[in-house]
Amino acid sequence: MSVNEVYVFRPFKLIALLCVFLALCLDIVALLSPAWVTADRFSLSLWEACTESEATIAYSRWSCNSTLTSDWQIATLVLLLSGAAVTLVAFLIALISLCRGTHRQHYRTVAVFLFTAVVLQACALVLYPIKFIDGAVLQTYHEFNWGYGLGWGATIFMLGGGILFCLRTDMYEDAMY
Repeated sequence: MSVNEVYVFRPFKLIALLCVFLALCLDIVALLSPAWVTADRFSLSLWEACTESEATIAYSRWSCNSTLTSDWQIATLVLLLSGAAVTLVAFLIALISLCRGTHRQHYRTVAVFLFTAVVLQACALVLYPIKFIDGAVLQTYHEFNWGYGLGWGATIFMLGGGILFCLRTDMYEDAMY
């Protein structure tokens, strides 16, 4: 590089890798979250439904049952776990590609994996409230809590990472400044 040449560094792929990492972290926390739906004396996660008994005011006892008996809850869990697994594979491919310097060869593959994960996650996150409200036995006010919101946050970061991996920054090597 001579004195008159200018190198423009565009960190889109590093930002994309960070987005995928954040999506993976949010996805794991959302999967392990105990609060997807909460109501008065009721809590529902992907793994169990808990209700509080009305024993006394001094102490309360929670009884929990597995949610893996309902088809739609199993389908939601499988879709979310599949999306998380695809995101993990995309993250590993992107990380190895960036570390080895084979940048452009694998970016399209990573983007396809991320868009696949977005579709899987979005299907699960749309299925969950529809089927919950359809078969809700709750007669009280309920709300979708932070675990559900983290699932949407992970999906948005996956989409952002996929879009950033699709950008072709090699076409703009000449600095126009």
